[in-house]
Amino acid sequence: MDGAVLVALTAAIGNLLQGWDNATIAGAVLYIKKEFNLQTQAGIEGLIVAMSLIGATVITTFSGPVSDMFGRRPMLIISSILYFVSGLVMSWSPSINVLLLARLLDGFGIGLSVTLVPVYISETAPPEIRGRLNTFPQFTGSVGMFLSYCMVFSMSLTVSPSWRLMLGVLSIPSLAYFFLALFYLPESPRWLVSKGRMKEAKKVLQRLRGRDDVSVEVTRILSARESFPLAGEMALLMEGLGAGGEVSIEEYIISPDDELDDNHEHAVDKDQIKLYGAEEGQSWIAKPVTGQSTLGLVSRHGSVANQSALMDPMVTLFGSVHEKLPEMGSMRSMLFTNFGSMFNISENQVKHENWDEESQRDGDKHSDASGAESDDNVRSPLLSRQGSGTEGPPTSLCMRQGSNYNTANAGEHASMGIGGGWQLAYRKDEKKEGALKRIYLHQEAGVGSRRGSIMSLPGCDAHGEGDTIHAAALVSQSVLRTESILAQQTIEEAVEKQTGPITKAIGWRALFEPGVKHALIVGVGIQILQQFSGINGVLYYTPQILEQAGVGVLLSNLGIGSESASFLISGLTTLLMLPSIGIAMRLMDIAGRRLLLLTTLPVLLLSLIVLVLGNVISMGEVTHAVISTISVVVYFCCFVTGFGPIPNILCSEIFPTSVRGICIAICALTFWIGDIIVTYSLPVMLNTIGLAGVFGIYAVVCAIAWVFVFLKVPETKGMPLEVITEFFAVGANKQPGKE
Repeated sequence: MDGAVLVALTAAIGNLLQGWDNATIAGAVLYIKKEFNLQTQAGIEGLIVAMSLIGATVITTFSGPVSDMFGRRPMLIISSILYFVSGLVMSWSPSINVLLLARLLDGFGIGLSVTLVPVYISETAPPEIRGRLNTFPQFTGSVGMFLSYCMVFSMSLTVSPSWRLMLGVLSIPSLAYFFLALFYLPESPRWLVSKGRMKEAKKVLQRLRGRDDVSVEVTRILSARESFPLAGEMALLMEGLGAGGEVSIEEYIISPDDELDDNHEHAVDKDQIKLYGAEEGQSWIAKPVTGQSTLGLVSRHGSVANQSALMDPMVTLFGSVHEKLPEMGSMRSMLFTNFGSMFNISENQVKHENWDEESQRDGDKHSDASGAESDDNVRSPLLSRQGSGTEGPPTSLCMRQGSNYNTANAGEHASMGIGGGWQLAYRKDEKKEGALKRIYLHQEAGVGSRRGSIMSLPGCDAHGEGDTIHAAALVSQSVLRTESILAQQTIEEAVEKQTGPITKAIGWRALFEPGVKHALIVGVGIQILQQFSGINGVLYYTPQILEQAGVGVLLSNLGIGSESASFLISGLTTLLMLPSIGIAMRLMDIAGRRLLLLTTLPVLLLSLIVLVLGNVISMGEVTHAVISTISVVVYFCCFVTGFGPIPNILCSEIFPTSVRGICIAICALTFWIGDIIVTYSLPVMLNTIGLAGVFGIYAVVCAIAWVFVFLKVPETKGMPLEVITEFFAVGANKQPGKE
């Protein structure tokens, strides 16, 4: 996944520029005041700093819909241009008015990058490391702040520091960002699919995933009694365009094809699904279960009505997936990843197929080639049927040549896997002529099999009692139709020949669909709570605390002036964040977003309470300084581990592709408005209720945030974006009172 990592890191340079600018203006404004005699014009001084916030707020209003129309990549390129131009103008600024204009342009660049970089990373990252990659913006932003403070500190030691040079340096990294965005960053594959540009999307996925087998063949439906899976990420991206409709949760019993017998009377024979493993001799059958809902997702879904009205059913649905991971704790222990490609054959075929060894060897040789024939492979069959003639049932199955797939790595690179242990399959819709149902399958671990994982099964030669696996399934309407399958078209051909539009009309009405509205409540709510949780207040107060701790005296003894000391103190504060963000990167896809929030928010609350007590209880100056310094450090470390990066990560994950840009714009607009309110209300509150009162309000907000996260925020780690949106649709339709 090196391609996806490098692309995410490159895109996150936009946030590095934002952090750089935030720190630079904090230092430059001291010298701007002196040159333009603004000591008595606090309003103009505040406007210089706040103009970038105003610009970011304005551009955010349009960034989402515009990125949906023209793409994510062009918006990132425009962002780099705005950064570059604003840096040049600020380095020239002969007057306050010109400087304000430059700050406005800078705010436009900030708004585009902060809003769209998380979206871009989420749409290009694999599900298993999406959280880690989406922590890059937080990390690069802090790196930018630290580097900027170092630059400002070094300039402040000169005889006559130049604020124009401080602000103008922004043009240098922004120029590098422009060339990287123009010549290195690809367009989001999900956006390309939404516009029907399938060939371009395939090439981008090949680059991001580092392999040539992302495009797939749509397999023929041979019988109404069978469901035939469609492998590949291209299929997943296309199905994401139809997310948000009616979704049902079903449960399947999966076993060797001779395992289900009369002992399972609740299993329904129709809609039988055959699954074929990557290893020789493995063949399995999946059957829907009726009259029983005590396992996995279906069990939890069935008991939603009995839960507290305060607990969001969606949180329980998401949690049931993560709570029932296989005991081995590895993706390799997942049932479906061990299947590899799930191959479909006709009903009259023998149960245990033999791989054509010669063809397999040829395929392995071909998969070691340079990949020059990958484009031709798009339109060649995924499976070839070997037999004595062209008529009659096939006698064996073999992989098509050049598919870059072999049974040795089936556990890691299953062509049917769509991430997080989920699989994508299809079946005919019996109620609508020509329609297909898509099925997202996930193993229900810890139930069914007495032997544990499929990995423990030596093959299909002996199946003892208990070799059944239960799988949960999200079933909804596919964007494909039966004629596409029957024509054995590729994904690209299937899309081109759709009789109706794949994407829904994008408009404000789409925001009121139950799943989208539900996701907006989560996204907007967590953005509001983040802004009022105290980070701006603690940043404002940090120099005072460190000054009380004696850092300022120590620096003055070293010959460092008060202004330079404040820059150095701020740089050291930012430096403390970097190791904590590294921890967040490590834990984001292991512990998960929800657990990190529930763990770090109480620490934020405790830190704020200590700061309140430190300002209302009389204690020695040294004791007060030590306790306050420790509280501030702990607050920073926990904030950047959880409540700092996670709101943006969640907002980039929970919305359907068709309205993701609009919804992200709404969440980002909430972020910037909250930022403006907190920034301008802080001095007023300090004068009215004092520091203890301000931190007391922030503490109450942190407590409310913990309750909100516990009741409303689901765990999304490791799940494909398309599956996440399906869960939101299910959860919204299963609210108490809607049953």
